[in-house]
Amino acid sequence: MISYQSAVESLYALGHELHSPRKFDLAHMRVLCQALGNPQRNFPSVLIAGTNGKGSTAATLASILQASSHRVGLYTSPHLLRINERIACCGQPIPDDAFAVAYHRVTEVASALVAASELPHPPSFFETMTAIAFDFFAASGVEIAVLEVGMGGRLDATNVVEPILSVITDIDLDHQKFLGDSIAAIAAEKAGILRPGVAAVTLPQHPDANQVLGERMTAVGARAVNAARNLPSMSPQAESLIHNSARETRYALSVLGQEVEIVSPLVGRHQLRNLALAITAAEELAAQDFRITPQSVACGIRQTFWPGRFQRIAATPHRPEIVIDVAHNPAGAWALRSALSEQFGERPLVLLFGAMADKAVDEMAQILWPQMAHVVVTRAAGNPRALAAADLARLAQSLGVEHSVSTTVSQGLQFAIAQARRLGPHAVVVVAGSIYLAGEVLPMLP
Repeated sequence: MISYQSAVESLYALGHELHSPRKFDLAHMRVLCQALGNPQRNFPSVLIAGTNGKGSTAATLASILQASSHRVGLYTSPHLLRINERIACCGQPIPDDAFAVAYHRVTEVASALVAASELPHPPSFFETMTAIAFDFFAASGVEIAVLEVGMGGRLDATNVVEPILSVITDIDLDHQKFLGDSIAAIAAEKAGILRPGVAAVTLPQHPDANQVLGERMTAVGARAVNAARNLPSMSPQAESLIHNSARETRYALSVLGQEVEIVSPLVGRHQLRNLALAITAAEELAAQDFRITPQSVACGIRQTFWPGRFQRIAATPHRPEIVIDVAHNPAGAWALRSALSEQFGERPLVLLFGAMADKAVDEMAQILWPQMAHVVVTRAAGNPRALAAADLARLAQSLGVEHSVSTTVSQGLQFAIAQARRLGPHAVVVVAGSIYLAGEVLPMLP
């Protein structure tokens, strides 16, 4: 039997789909799943697609289901620290030994399919991970799985399931090489998770996305569910009812016919939309006889654990307060900028920034960097997609931003801390630009 470490190394050797010349083909994923005994049919699933907020929405919904005494599987991507984070049962990542067992089973079956010419090539990294998740969830006896779509929707490996509920979060430009170069084209790919007669939970957003999603729901026969009913009112009179502190967002909301207090550890105004989607999804599942109550909704939201999303690390005598955020596209950068303004006002900010070369780095820089007293640019280690620090430095130079350059993340963090200390006791270090950068920094902060 292959070891856990060998399984992980073999997975990474497959490379990233974004660098693969292969075309995405859902038929191959169906062949693999059928050979595995179609484990994805052993449990009902919720599919969550979108550009931003799908991970937060998925984590919140899974936490609500767990608080409702359901055995829940959660599949998300990418991960912050360990690959096991992507596959969780009842809030706990898949154990190393179970990961190795599932990997061995999936790859043995895949190898036999390739040898028999039933598959043209071995499954990709994401296809393999998705099959491992299905296999583990089936073996674990989950009552429901919450599945975050990896990219797009129509051809994503997760889309082999027949969901009992679909959720589409906010759509923006991302992965244009694969999904299209317009909001409408990307929305069409996300709409691929819709099913006839199955509820589709969304919120009003960009007009082009609204139009495509609405037309696709009508064409497919999906039942449109507007989550706006679970957004706390944004009227001036209601502003005082939403309390945003350093650690939580708190407001009252009527859920399943009863007013409860919503207390979320996910801060920032953009998270209100993700919460509304998760709450509405929970209400739809309650109508399908899942054991969800107003109290379990409130409890699940309070207990949600989703690190790296405006995660605040308290100051110590030796370092300033640090904020870790996985913002990696323009929409995420705008959300981070808004949260920074809301939480810190005029306090000086120092940004440690690293990004993937295939992202809209120029736009992110124009959104975030002018708000910073100083920017430290760096490159996330061990990722071939990461943009070189020298390229980021040239961008900072062109924007006239005060900056420094570090070839390693650890050194960059020390540079950022030193700059913040120079700016005074109220300065804050912000880490953003990539989930890989966030994942590298977090272990450095005891």
